[in-house]
Amino acid sequence: MVSVWFITGASNGLGLSLALYVLKSGHNVIAAMRNPTRSAEAAKSIEAAGGKIFQLDVTRPQDEIFKAIETAEAIYGRIDILVNNAGYSALGPAETFSEREIIRQFQTNVFGPIYLTQAALPGMRSRRSGTIVNLSSVAGQDGLPTCSLYAASKFSLEGFSEALSREISEFGISTLIIEPGAFRTNFLHAMEVDENSIPEVYQGTAVDQVLNKFKAAAGNQIGDPLKAAERMFEVIMGEGQGGSLKGKILRLVLGKDAYSRITAKIKKQQSDLEVAREVTFSTDL
Repeated sequence: MVSVWFITGASNGLGLSLALYVLKSGHNVIAAMRNPTRSAEAAKSIEAAGGKIFQLDVTRPQDEIFKAIETAEAIYGRIDILVNNAGYSALGPAETFSEREIIRQFQTNVFGPIYLTQAALPGMRSRRSGTIVNLSSVAGQDGLPTCSLYAASKFSLEGFSEALSREISEFGISTLIIEPGAFRTNFLHAMEVDENSIPEVYQGTAVDQVLNKFKAAAGNQIGDPLKAAERMFEVIMGEGQGGSLKGKILRLVLGKDAYSRITAKIKKQQSDLEVAREVTFSTDL
């Protein structure tokens, strides 16, 4: 059966790779972009492959997002798979982010996906089928210096997704959180450094070191976005190498680097639990 995919942030990176792979596999794609004119090359490639381009700014108010989904659903009569991929990272010391930066980070990475999910769920629920795919990050499990705001947004998206999965599974709707590591896309080039710049006191600190590491890594990431798109598609559709995971996992980690970081994080959490066990148990009546 041919499925209908709605993919945000389809103008570049993993969103573009996934859109093209889904189309190549014979399914329908509504590719959402904030500015199709500015992303003309990506839009042209998607249209050439048979996809539909849809202009959408995920930071718009809830009512506008709901109307946008109504319009999108009318294209093919439904949305089977919603992929909340649009996102970016604001970087800098936690203490210096402006209110504008904080709001925009959460509007893009959290509020947008929540509103889109709310809008798509009634149709999926009425058909007793559908999939919500939320693109998180390794930062949604392990926050690095400079990434406090980005990690906060991805931790939030993961919390929302985890609770959501327990609410909608009985309606035949599945939820999948994707946690990519570093992939060779424009993501690092597009990251925004705190508009207040880095205070001198942070020069040479962990914040400075991580920022320099990100700059050096841009264009040299080990992850292949085409392979990531293929694995995501397989797990979502239940086909190919990743097909056996369909319906069995909530989180899909992509990349050896992400696996290593998340594994270390889990070990630290387990250690904290065990070390504090006596104190933890001491608070019961």
